[in-house]
Amino acid sequence: MKTMIDPDLSHFKDVFTEYTELRQQVNQSRLITLVNGNLTRNNQIVKQGVSARVYRKGSWGFASAPGLSDRDSRLVIETATRNARFLDIRQNKAKEDLPSLRVQQCSDKAFEGQIVPQSELIDFLHTIDRYLVGNCPALSARTLIMSCHLDQRSMLNSDGTQSWSLLPRAYCYLFLSLERDGKPVELLDIQGGTGFFPAVFPNEDSLFRAIDTQYRRLLEKAEGVYAEAGQATCVLSPQMSGILAHEAIGHTTEADHILGGSIAAEYLNQQIASPLVTLIDYAQTAFGQPCQVPIRIDDEGTPATDAVIIDQGVLRGYLHNKESARHFGVRPTGNARASSFADEPIIRMRNTAFSPGQACFDEMIDSIEQGYYLIQPGEGQADSNSEFTFGVHFGYEIKKGVIGRALCDTSISGIAFDVLKTVTMVSNETGWSASGMCGKKQAIAVSMGGPYLKCTLNVGGS
Repeated sequence: MKTMIDPDLSHFKDVFTEYTELRQQVNQSRLITLVNGNLTRNNQIVKQGVSARVYRKGSWGFASAPGLSDRDSRLVIETATRNARFLDIRQNKAKEDLPSLRVQQCSDKAFEGQIVPQSELIDFLHTIDRYLVGNCPALSARTLIMSCHLDQRSMLNSDGTQSWSLLPRAYCYLFLSLERDGKPVELLDIQGGTGFFPAVFPNEDSLFRAIDTQYRRLLEKAEGVYAEAGQATCVLSPQMSGILAHEAIGHTTEADHILGGSIAAEYLNQQIASPLVTLIDYAQTAFGQPCQVPIRIDDEGTPATDAVIIDQGVLRGYLHNKESARHFGVRPTGNARASSFADEPIIRMRNTAFSPGQACFDEMIDSIEQGYYLIQPGEGQADSNSEFTFGVHFGYEIKKGVIGRALCDTSISGIAFDVLKTVTMVSNETGWSASGMCGKKQAIAVSMGGPYLKCTLNVGGS
């Protein structure tokens, strides 16, 4: 596959007069939608350009341009430099230099492959759709979405750090519904992962197996029962524990949110969870496997390291960029990320998950007299106090250690720092998903997951 960006930006360093970060970036997205077998969307979007960010005594100047020529790169450097000097005169912050963390060169070529023709993606979806028609007779509606993304970026900073990275992702979203008593019953499943389409979907067989499971669960949900409102002991799937980790804990421990009043500012080095709970924002590998969104160098040029947030129940640290790390007197963690060339890097998560424990899933279910096994998360929200509400689109009741009837749509809520104190079992099995985008100011790829958790929280009723 031809690289669209310049992997070596060192010839621009002669234009740097202040601390400068130069970044070229190309984001390619393809979305194809079939609704009941009909092609309703066939999009290809490319965003490409270059940006420069210049630091002068506490003030940042930024400039971007939608082009990748040498002229564009030199123009944004010069413009960002003027902006930084202008703001320095007006703001007069008189702050010290940023931490210098030089990485001479870093090229991330972990993902090799090629972009397949759009027609091949459409044919793939039609094959999946024919399988649905032939094997899922109770369906009243079906929507299939193929989502392929490719993120290329190259950067250079004044410390001498150079990096080039490539992040491809391919996902298939399956929205299935049927009618029961005149009302729709719906269920979403997402299959795919990090890599180019041919590597992620070498054939349709894995999707056929996933569809069989999703269809069975949809039929079970149509005969489902409502959860009883109130506190309940639950087993959270990796998807559910992942959204709890990301939304309710991860965001509260981003250093910019700490400075903005997050409740986590009060808890540093305090016991805020069960000793079974360890939470890490992983950079490149987790649990012996490559991360779904591997970051070796962030968009400031900082080497990305695992950021330990909670260690055996104790809140140990926050997620940092260079400025926040200087403020708190710690090393940057490599969490400065930008969505597109036109965005400035801000503090973002990467691959946030609880660490696995010692329990096996069957033991966790067997230990519950009455409760719920919650599998598929829906929409939700959390605030800076770690208070959260998440939808649950699929789950089961548990009675006397046995998984029982499926649940209708419900919700869970609580204060995450309180919920984590109730964790009594953490599984040795883990799962990941990178199908979503974190929407903090700029939509950017993240992954969530981890082990199954046994905990107590509020469950919504009918």
